[in-house]
Amino acid sequence: MLTTHAEPTAGEFAAGETNVRTYAWVVFALTVGLLLSDYMSRQVLNAVFPLLKATWSLSDTRLGSLSSVVALMVGVLTFPLSVLADRWGRVKSITLMAAMWSLATLGCAISANYGQMLLARAFVGIGEAAYGSVGIAVVLSIFPVHLRSTITGAFMAGGAFGSVLGMALGGAVAAHHGWRAAFGAMAAMGIVLVVLYRIVVTEKRLAPLQPQSVGGPAQGRGMCTSLRTLMKGLFSTRSVVCAYVGSGVHLLVPAAIWSWMPSFLNRYYGMETGKAAVTAAAFVLMTGVGMVVCGNLADRFSKQARERKWTIAIAYCLICFTLLAIGLRMPAGTAQLVVIGAGMFFCAGAAGPSGAMVANLTPPSIHASAFATLTLANNLLGLAPAAILTGIVADRIGLLGALQLVPFAPLVAAAVFFIGKRNYTADLDRVNVLLEEAAR
Repeated sequence: MLTTHAEPTAGEFAAGETNVRTYAWVVFALTVGLLLSDYMSRQVLNAVFPLLKATWSLSDTRLGSLSSVVALMVGVLTFPLSVLADRWGRVKSITLMAAMWSLATLGCAISANYGQMLLARAFVGIGEAAYGSVGIAVVLSIFPVHLRSTITGAFMAGGAFGSVLGMALGGAVAAHHGWRAAFGAMAAMGIVLVVLYRIVVTEKRLAPLQPQSVGGPAQGRGMCTSLRTLMKGLFSTRSVVCAYVGSGVHLLVPAAIWSWMPSFLNRYYGMETGKAAVTAAAFVLMTGVGMVVCGNLADRFSKQARERKWTIAIAYCLICFTLLAIGLRMPAGTAQLVVIGAGMFFCAGAAGPSGAMVANLTPPSIHASAFATLTLANNLLGLAPAAILTGIVADRIGLLGALQLVPFAPLVAAAVFFIGKRNYTADLDRVNVLLEEAAR
């Protein structure tokens, strides 16, 4: 059977270490919990879009900017902050970042005008900048390599589930107590989780779970890699670049739909704010479930053929395009919402395979930086421009017309993944040889 991973199986748990395996799942749960808080703080804004529009008389462009500024800060800062996290220590970095975005969300609650809200949202983005890359690096370092697509998909799905909670709970709180209370509730949840994570997770307790290349004393001190070596590891192959780009482009779809679905339901279905937010959260939930299921299927179907993850990622993109292109052109009604929901199930399905490809094609010692690069691509190519571009187009041709253009992004992603697939086998063999030489 062909090997499917560049990283050696040193990360596998030793037989009988049940206590270690249990702690790994505890770390996974807490790390995903913080990711939930991350996206609750980010997406609660979308639930209160109609209220903010009415309160401050904002255009769709300005509303979109409040969402996009978070992803922009994440995109700009994720790489440098993730490199610092590799050097300073991942657990300490996670704690600091989570505390920052929670306090910034509290700042949103007390904003007096659009300018103050935009500044507070920027600090939410600064706090969140490196969390996704550092968090997934910690999680992947303590689980077996054959579960990478599953773990990556499940971890990234935390963003979808956090968005569900942020939109549903935020919309419910805002409907009864106002939009300021909605931001305050998200901030309080984040602060509680920060304290819990700080108490339970430590570098010392993580070390026995990690392979020697990423664990032990080295990780406790932080990694010391030259910039030249780092860049070589991050961009050593054409296929890893395709994984970065394809992942970023295909995530434009969930970012745009998540941001504007409450407004879409409010404007075209006449739903009031609370109901629109809860209904929109169901579409986000479909995305999260799809990420987990699609990631697991990618692992199952690629056991015997290492390049099959690329084929599966391409299939997810094409299915998403077809369903959303049809659904967004159907007349308003239950049938339209069902087809859109089906498309949302697949819209981020390539996230798990993309993360697994990046992990397979980069050295374990720089995985936080590699996932920072993936996060950079995700944000600059998909998450950051999605909301504001949709808002700009919506101001000109209407929100529905703007959303009808969104499904074309997965077509571009599918083409990029196809290029990556053609080079993957040779690139993976090359990376395996380099790792074996470095281990000698």
